[in-house]
Parts: sequence; C-alpha cells; structure tokens
Amino acid sequence: MKNYAVRKLTLSGLFLALGLLLPFLTGQIPTIGRMLLPMHIPVLLAGFVCGWPYGLIVGLICPVLRSVLFGMPPMMSALAMTFELAAYGFAAGFLYRILPKKNIFVYVALLASMLFGRIVWAGASLVIYRLSGSAFTWEMFAAGAFVNAIPGIILQIVLIPAIVMALKKSGHIEEAKAA
Repeated sequence: MKNYAVRKLTLSGLFLALGLLLPFLTGQIPTIGRMLLPMHIPVLLAGFVCGWPYGLIVGLICPVLRSVLFGMPPMMSALAMTFELAAYGFAAGFLYRILPKKNIFVYVALLASMLFGRIVWAGASLVIYRLSGSAFTWEMFAAGAFVNAIPGIILQIVLIPAIVMALKKSGHIEEAKAA
C-alpha cells in the first residue's frame, strides 16, 4: 500500500509540473494558445489517474503557484482558477471511482467534471469580483466558461479519455480506484 501512495504522490508532482509548463507550449500559438486551457489537462488527469484527493490538491496548487512563479495567470484570475481546477481534479477522481468502469463513463466523468468546475469557477469569480468592487456578469461567465474555451473543451474531450483509456488498458490506472 505504501508504494501506491508514493506512486500517486510522484505522479501528482508530475501533473503539477505539467500544469506549470504546458502553458509555455500553448502560449506559442498566439491566436488560440490560452483557449486550449493547458492547466486543466494535467489536473483532470491527476484526478483520473491518482484519485480525487490528489486531483484536488494539484488543482488547488497549480494556478496560484504558476501565478507566483511566472506572473501568469494574473493573481485575481489564478484565485478563481484555483477553485475551478480543484473542482475538476476532485470531480474527475471521485466520479471515475464511483462510476462503472466502462469506457463510456470516462466521458461521463469528464463532462460532469468540466461542467462542475465551470460552475465552481463562476461562483468563485462572482465572490472575487464583488470583493474587488467589480461586477461578474452572465456575459463574462458565458465567454470565460464556454465561448472562449471551445478549443480547450474539444481538446479535453478528445485527449483526456484517450489517455485514461490507454492507461487503463495497460494496467497503469487500476490503482487509482482506491483513492
């Protein structure tokens, strides 16, 4: 059992590092780089592969650490993203654990996690904007959560299940069931 914990901790560190580094790669694509949501992918994978506690923690740390280290995203955005990504990591890991182990449920867990994370992001943004004396509108929610995120949403729907199913097939993800 101890080896599983070390493995999950190590993989979580890898996912955190990917969350810090992937935005540098996608940032090289000026028109859609930010819309690819590069920090979301490693956090979702952390939830699926390592389980909900690890996904939640990677999601909590990644945006704020990246903001502190590299200045992007700006801290106000990073704070809202912290709640969003923590929700992604938690929901992906939790739903993957409780749902049947058929491949279709990887998609169900992913889509539910993506929706849950966006709702959490909206709530966090609403509070953060109000505390800063600004308004968070429905237009801002629609643009930030869906319209501007379409390339990232598509990438996640294509990439995440393919990776999870490949890891599952190779036997590298089975331990993640017992979080």
